[in-house]
Amino acid sequence: MRRLFAAESPDYFLLLGVTLFLVLFGLVMVLSSSTISSHAEDGDFFSSASRQGLYALVGIPLMLIASRFPPSFWRRWAWTALLVAMGLQMLVFTGLGVEAGGNRNWIALGGFTAQPSELVKLALVVWLGSILATKQSLLHDWKHVFLPVGPVAGLAIGLVLMGGDLGTASILLTIVLGALFFAGIRLRIIGAAIAVIAAVAYLFTSNSASRTMRIDAWLSGCTAQESYLDFCYQTVHGWWALASGGVFGVGLGQSKSKWLWLPAAENDFIFAIIGEELGLVGAVVVLALFVVLAVAFVRILRSTDDVFERVTTSGIMIWVIGQAFVNIAVVLGVLPVLGVPLPLVSAGGSALLANLLAIGVVLSFARARRSDDDNGRVNPEPVPVARPVRAPRAAR
Repeated sequence: MRRLFAAESPDYFLLLGVTLFLVLFGLVMVLSSSTISSHAEDGDFFSSASRQGLYALVGIPLMLIASRFPPSFWRRWAWTALLVAMGLQMLVFTGLGVEAGGNRNWIALGGFTAQPSELVKLALVVWLGSILATKQSLLHDWKHVFLPVGPVAGLAIGLVLMGGDLGTASILLTIVLGALFFAGIRLRIIGAAIAVIAAVAYLFTSNSASRTMRIDAWLSGCTAQESYLDFCYQTVHGWWALASGGVFGVGLGQSKSKWLWLPAAENDFIFAIIGEELGLVGAVVVLALFVVLAVAFVRILRSTDDVFERVTTSGIMIWVIGQAFVNIAVVLGVLPVLGVPLPLVSAGGSALLANLLAIGVVLSFARARRSDDDNGRVNPEPVPVARPVRAPRAAR
């Protein structure tokens, strides 16, 4: 019991506290943004919010349980987790697969749908930490970097791309490149990998008329009338939602865009609803929370000398913070619509569970560092202070 309730490090509580606050804030915003769409779909105003709350009730205990495992546990099971995650991803191409919005990256299990690609993110980042730590002394040679990282990561990303989910594939690519950087790979090797990826991405987008027209509409600034009615509809309504919020917002629950004007208001474009209801102040607070979350990740990353912990922590940090940046950039129109949720805030059970489990892994590293510090601390017994001995007075 003493070990269970032992005081953790400040970095542990900083990461845990910000995570819990973002989850609770996300539940409030999902409830506010999804009432109308939920009622239009199944006649229940609170169905989406109830599902998200259920996933949070499951995910938070899973995060705390994951934080109790030692780092050796995650490293030992990295290969198995990756194989299981990719096996689940293959199920989307079977009868269990569900297609939505042109993407086939969900599976239906009973009354619930799950997105296996979220588990692929977690399994891939832990696997990268394990492999790069094992081959640390050989990473100056590009062949040892390419094998097995190239084929395995390429297969995982390829399975996601086969389902048409370009946004998730982009996040997976960012995770791989970030893990290579923090593992100490030479920049020329990373630069060559980026060049190859850019060429493949160009071929992938140029072979799809829909993706090409979406990118062209984004590059034109969504000014053409035909673009507004088609590819820019969601982006422009997101801008209108942000603009109508002003500095202090129209008030929680008072959004007009959520009345079926803004598609995916509770998912990919929840930041637009935050800006509309809570204004510039609320949007800046959300940005500040993710900055604090990044600071917590960096503090934990800098506190360890273990390569596996450092690479895995950096990969999870790039995943969560990078995906938040992409989501907000899409809402602002800085990037074309990619379809990635705002971590810990947007509606989506698979994404929330995967994010919480990933943060639980980082919390386990923070606990391990604390335990090592406690075990290595030496408390010497107090040395009694000798009293000065006075010389005897000379006899007169």
